[in-house]
Amino acid sequence: MNNIMALIQREFIYIWYYFEIQLRQIFWYWIIGMAIGSLISVFAKDKIHGAFAELQGKKLGLLGIIPACILGILSPLCMYGTIPIAASFRKQGMREDWLAAFMMASILLNPQLIIYSAALGMTALVVRIVTCFLCGCFAGLLLFLFYRDKDFFDFEGFEELASHDTHPNPVIRYLLNFWRNVKATGIYFLIGILLSALFQRYVPQNFMVNVFGGNEAWGVLMAATIGVPLYACGGGTIPLLQAWLIDGMSMGSASAFMITGPATKITNLGALKIAIGWKCFLLYILFVMLFSFTSGLIVNIFI
Repeated sequence: MNNIMALIQREFIYIWYYFEIQLRQIFWYWIIGMAIGSLISVFAKDKIHGAFAELQGKKLGLLGIIPACILGILSPLCMYGTIPIAASFRKQGMREDWLAAFMMASILLNPQLIIYSAALGMTALVVRIVTCFLCGCFAGLLLFLFYRDKDFFDFEGFEELASHDTHPNPVIRYLLNFWRNVKATGIYFLIGILLSALFQRYVPQNFMVNVFGGNEAWGVLMAATIGVPLYACGGGTIPLLQAWLIDGMSMGSASAFMITGPATKITNLGALKIAIGWKCFLLYILFVMLFSFTSGLIVNIFI
């Protein structure tokens, strides 16, 4: 019994060691990300959505998907918050290819997640921003090519959600938003660090190299696939990705994971299924998997 207790104590010390190191490495990225995310959500959200609405008055044609993607990335809303906004834009006559670009980019990235991703290093950060932007552009382009004369979205019954940021004092309004951020992401952040510590302790480094390393298509495909069940929160996956990259995961595999993860997050899928129907929903899943796989292979070629 004493030997078992000593073994458990030793393993706890090891895991705590890895946990503490990981926590110290990315804690401030998490805090700064939430601080900036709340700042944008409270004070700039309406301006971002207003800028998107103003695109309707400009004759940009297909090129409108570019500013739509940029504004989607800047939008701090989750998908359940984005869809009612998109529904209101559609009622005002917004083009569906622009809406697709805005929504796809919004699913994949936001200002808070950009700050989190900086913990992975500048290369991974740039790869994430560029691939997410291109994914949104391709989504808009595909709707332009194949759904120009028919509806892709069905926003019937969607109404814009009431904002939680209503306190008259701007400081309190900001602090309340920040606290909601902590409650929404904190548990996933800690779980992500714990999983990362367990991986570092019990998964051999050569396993990660064999599965996700090098320029092999198999590694990219595996990373794209595991992004589906493992992704619950952007902040929670950063510790895992950081550990995997250190252990030998290729940048292309990481890129594929960073696309399929948020794109197939269960809450995002639930919201999208309501807005696009089964046929278009299956097309969306196919598009996400093909784009993540192809972009991962391209990233591995050049990085």
